Amino acid sequence: MSTGDRILVVDDDPDIRQLLCDYLREAGMRPAAAADGQAMWAWLEHHVADLIVLDLMLPGTDGLALCRALRERTRLPVVMLTARGALIDRIVGLEMGADDYLPKPFDPRELLARIKGVLRRTQEFPPHARAEEAGVLHFNGWQLDTRTRQLTSPANVLVALGGTDYRVLRELLRHANRTLSRDYLIEHAFDKERSPFDRAIDVCISRLRQHLEEDARSPAVIRTVRNAGYVLTAEVTTRAMAGS
Repeated sequence: MSTGDRILVVDDDPDIRQLLCDYLREAGMRPAAAADGQAMWAWLEHHVADLIVLDLMLPGTDGLALCRALRERTRLPVVMLTARGALIDRIVGLEMGADDYLPKPFDPRELLARIKGVLRRTQEFPPHARAEEAGVLHFNGWQLDTRTRQLTSPANVLVALGGTDYRVLRELLRHANRTLSRDYLIEHAFDKERSPFDRAIDVCISRLRQHLEEDARSPAVIRTVRNAGYVLTAEVTTRAMAGS
């Protein structure tokens, strides 16, 4: 994580916007604020953000729709704020592509820790990545470019992946035909110990299946191993990139 990361806080509560911006600024970051989706898009037209803190309950276009639109257009990491903190809100937020979530009310110190964790994960690679990861992974006609983090279908269509989805898929490909536990995937995708919300991994797997499987209800590529975890069943080959 670099110093002075640019964080855009999108929340309709002016007191929360001010509180978070002041706190992030004191932590050495460069915060900016937007009150709704329209202001967010206007800001992004003229600035570059390293991460967006996005409230779920916004006037006009809500945070879930904005998160989905961000994921379709960009690879910006998103930390979602859920006012109610309900499990379904968190699940849907992750399904829309959020990299992490935090229920309100929250301690700004915890939000800062979440932001740092997401930035650390999304800004990792490629200098410290293993040599075998610095390339294009081929499986079942699909390609995952570990430099650009782009997934390409057999029909040569680019598929947008959120940061967590990318890391889960990368781990499954690195350990193809081996069962990976939920604990392992949580540790490598979320950089945190097992939490009560380990359903987050199941959400990621479900989303990946929507991309990779002919029938997501009867998966053949990413299979569930009862009481053990998940396994990607495919032959994976790696083409190294020039300079790797």
